[in-house]
Parts: sequence; C-alpha cells; structure tokens
Amino acid sequence: MKFISWNVNGLRACLKKGFLDFYRLQRPDFLCLQETKMERGQAELDLGGCLEFWNSADKKGYSGTAVFTPHAPLDTALGMDSDKHDHEGRLITLEYEGFYLVCCYTPNAQDGLKRLDYRLEWEDDLRAYLLSLDRTKPVIYCGDLNVAHQEIDLKNPKSNRGNPGFSDQERAKMTELLASGFADSFRVLYPNREGAYSWWSYRFHARQNNAGWRIDYFIVSDRLKDKIIRAEILSDVEGSDHCPVLLELDL
Repeated sequence: MKFISWNVNGLRACLKKGFLDFYRLQRPDFLCLQETKMERGQAELDLGGCLEFWNSADKKGYSGTAVFTPHAPLDTALGMDSDKHDHEGRLITLEYEGFYLVCCYTPNAQDGLKRLDYRLEWEDDLRAYLLSLDRTKPVIYCGDLNVAHQEIDLKNPKSNRGNPGFSDQERAKMTELLASGFADSFRVLYPNREGAYSWWSYRFHARQNNAGWRIDYFIVSDRLKDKIIRAEILSDVEGSDHCPVLLELDL
C-alpha cells in the first residue's frame, strides 16, 4: 500500500500549481494533507471517485487536514475527543482491518516559543492517544509534525537550536514518542542520510540551496518496521513550501 503525506499550505493555491497532476501520477492508496486552509466544497476536486475525509478549523482559512482514499474505513474520528485540542482541524483517524491511519498537523510553537506550553500538552495527549490506538492494532501516523528531531534533520542545526521546531523540548517529545513503541520510517531505511529535507523557507533561496528541514514524517508502530518497502521524500515536487513524503508498506 502506498501512503503520501503533504502539507499543501493552502489546497486551493496548490490546485493551481499541479496538485491534481501529482495525484493522478502517483495514485496513492492514501493521500493525507495538512494545512488545507479550506472546507470541503470550497474547491472543485476531481479525484476519480475517491472518498474524502475533512477536518477543518473553526477559524476560516486556517490549519485543517484531509485524507483522500478509495478504501472505505471501518470507522473515522476527527480530533482526539478533547475540547482543548479539537477546534483547529488538526487530526483525522481512519480505522481499517489491520491498522489505524492518523493524519496530523502538529501545532507550531511559534516565534519566541510563545505557544510552546500548549505544544507540549498536545504532544503528551497525542502520544497517549496513539498508544491507546496501538493497543488495539498498529498505527501509521503521518503529517507535518513541526519538529526536526535530530541535527541531521536540518541544514543549520547550531544556529537554529532553540527556535520553533528545533527546541530541546520539542525534540525530546519526539524522542519520547519513538521510545514508546514507534519508529521513524525514513530513518529505519536511511539512518544516516543527510540533506534530506521536506520544508524550505520561502526566503533566501532556501529551496534552491537545499537549506531545509525534515519536519514531515511517517511514524509507524514498531511491529510494522519490517513491512516498510519504501520511504521517500519527494523533494522535486513543488506547489508548496513543503514537499510530499511517501511510505510504501507490505500490508
């Protein structure tokens, strides 16, 4: 099965930059989107009859997630059943016979780490949520997780230490998640690969210079590690300041 995750940074804008061509070329089993910035029906989407699952923020034009798939789930959930966390459209869970798929757009800690306390609460509650799912069946957790976990995951770790997405606290939460029974699929296959990034600032010609960050992930339950066939960063795909990431599993 082929899974793709992409922060499109506004789906309506991305539709004007080749989104449908990319979708038709790849034909994934699951396409998980973050930062859709829209509600269902606000743009015309020809997805060949795929099912569409949307979680839009209360605030118009902000955040939001979506999953497109031809595979009908056994059950669906929007958010994590928490009033504290469920107003920004950040989480979609689809249940299937052999796994849960969780599409996530993690809150940014923001400049000056002014939202760091909330971000850390989110991380703790999200980890508890994933572990509750994992007790039933394996989890495939993907999205823009807004953290570069290791120094190898961004171009300039020394100058960025302590910045949003590379604070010690955020990195420690990713370490804690992985230690609780999950694996970073890309690092399972490529533990030492450098220069592999999924987001680049629009400033300073960052993408041309590959001065980026790897903040988009597929995290899987440890018992799925031996099912990983491919884990790729599709860095040649434009249309957003993020590129898509791909996971193929033998399921």
